[in-house]
Amino acid sequence: MTGYRLDRTGEGALIFTITREEKRNAINYEVMDGLKAAIHEAAGDDNIKVLIITAEGEKAFCSGGDLDTFHGLRTEEQAYSMLKKMGDILYQLAALPKITVALINGSAVGGGCEIAAACDFRVARMGAKMGFIQGRLAITTGWGGGSLLMEKLAYPHALYLLGTAGLYTSERLFEIGFVNELLETPDISSVLQFMEGFLTKDVRVLAAYKKAATEKWESAQLRERMEKEIRQCAKLWEKEEHHAAVDKFLSKRLN
Repeated sequence: MTGYRLDRTGEGALIFTITREEKRNAINYEVMDGLKAAIHEAAGDDNIKVLIITAEGEKAFCSGGDLDTFHGLRTEEQAYSMLKKMGDILYQLAALPKITVALINGSAVGGGCEIAAACDFRVARMGAKMGFIQGRLAITTGWGGGSLLMEKLAYPHALYLLGTAGLYTSERLFEIGFVNELLETPDISSVLQFMEGFLTKDVRVLAAYKKAATEKWESAQLRERMEKEIRQCAKLWEKEEHHAAVDKFLSKRLN
């Protein structure tokens, strides 16, 4: 069990699928390594124009970091090592010279929304619940997703999603621009249709436009801002408030 699957389509798409449905497609170290490998594969292959990130099942796109795996991280430095690893992967995803799409087949919370924020486009199932709920666990976004969100949305919308730590429907997030396309039945063929205009273009044209975006982010010191965000989360991670909130959440899940 690797926790993920990689597939290709004849149209020029590479599909990374999280296969941890029983864990609500939560991220562990294996999935991190798989996503990093998928990004590297997409970057080095001129036949790939689009990278699609999705998950198995109909209930969850990604529930964030696997608490069963990461709750054992107690100190700031222990947390930082994990957060930094995924933060670096999400920056690579954001800066990838290919078009990236999150196919959100179900709920996306916490780190799941951070992954979605790193993508160029977000296509979501109608009625799916999504939210940057990290504040409920007495931490901030820890993989750089807050800084990424600030680049993708108008500031008031980004601050509202982060600060309220609420869950919102995909329809509501479509209204404010976080979700770019709504689907009754999210599937790869629908995403390929949505991406058709990109898939028919020369890969070098797409890379040039992505480079323009990356240069903008470099001038705005996005990577440095993500690093500061990750370090801030690590500081909060070791606080008793965070561990107590996670214990309470896990207790409710078991009962």
